Amino acid sequence: APVDLGAEGEVAEGAAKLYRDQNVVVSRAEDGSLKAYSTICTHAGRPIKKLEGTKLVCPCHGSEFDARTGEVLHAPATVALMELRVDVRQGRIVATPEA
Repeated sequence: APVDLGAEGEVAEGAAKLYRDQNVVVSRAEDGSLKAYSTICTHAGRPIKKLEGTKLVCPCHGSEFDARTGEVLHAPATVALMELRVDVRQGRIVATPEA
């Protein structure tokens, strides 16, 4: 189901914001476009609760992911994070799992 994450202005250009309670990270590119990814680690299936700049760090085994692309930066994970559909509705960021 769609999840309302908050005001669109909460994510600055070139930055990322971690929504811990919803297990979602949203990033905004320099052109203003948004991307969203699940923050459930693809290695151990645990929620990632740490964002350093635009790098997500899993506390379980140290896997690292790029919050802008979902790609793995550091093993043991080998599979990218699941991308979510992200829209702006009435000034709010809304993430939806892809069907």
